[in-house]
Amino acid sequence: MSEDNSKKRLGRGLAALMGDLDQPVQSTPIQEAPVEEAPAVPLRGERIVPIEKIRANPNNPRRSFADSELEDLCNSIREHGIVQPILVRPARGEDLGGAEYEIIAGERRWRASQKASIHEVPIIIRDVEDKQALELAIIENVQRSDLNAVEEALGYQQLIDEYDYTQNDLAQVIGKSRSHVANTLRLLKLPANVQTLVSDGSLSAGHARTLVTMENPEELARRIVEQGLSVRQAEMIAQGSDETSVRSGAKTKVEKSADIRALEKQVEDALGLKVDLRHGDKEKGEIRIKYKSLDQLDEVCRRLGSNL
Repeated sequence: MSEDNSKKRLGRGLAALMGDLDQPVQSTPIQEAPVEEAPAVPLRGERIVPIEKIRANPNNPRRSFADSELEDLCNSIREHGIVQPILVRPARGEDLGGAEYEIIAGERRWRASQKASIHEVPIIIRDVEDKQALELAIIENVQRSDLNAVEEALGYQQLIDEYDYTQNDLAQVIGKSRSHVANTLRLLKLPANVQTLVSDGSLSAGHARTLVTMENPEELARRIVEQGLSVRQAEMIAQGSDETSVRSGAKTKVEKSADIRALEKQVEDALGLKVDLRHGDKEKGEIRIKYKSLDQLDEVCRRLGSNL
């Protein structure tokens, strides 16, 4: 069996495996793939366990857990419980500290539950080895957009270094283009202090991709942060545009009336999320609700659904 064919089967198998993570176990049985496509992964049904029986995954590609996000999720869990079970596997090793399960996906929910003083949490158990647990952790985070661009790049690089993945393999497994994988990996060429700005949200992935081609990315990164430059303006600077052209590329910010700001605040207080209310001419406009995670989106949908 060739290595190339093996990787292709693995990619299709993982893609199918990740596709059923959010489905209820009782109503959606695992679809066993044909033998020539990918091996089936043993699955145990959902159960409730003490939270101290679970430990974090040391190979979780997500390293940043913002306090504000955890606080929002913590408040939601206190009021409504955990909507989606935590995906785990049986814990391995000698020094388990009383833990019986290791998280594959859902560490943020686990951390927020601890913060909320929740004593028991729902889990779904998968019997997988170290290699597949790492793959699932990386792919699940990427598909849910839970990783910042640098964490995503580090996750890809870990699969390349430890399991000999190619960029084509990664593109197939995570369902993104090869160019996306290549451009994301290029972010690891940026200086460490610039990567930190991407990780903490000061720079977007679009800004970071522009900086990769610069001789002095730190200087432009500082300017982007201090002046609040858009990705388009950063691209113009990278291409050597003059200062006048760069300034003219800035978007004009429309000031909102006191009434609109007050209404925004009222909706934000009701939802617990950032809201952008844009009122145009002829009584038309739009409301944009900004969420930072799928858990927050689930909560918005739940609240809207209860009033329909």
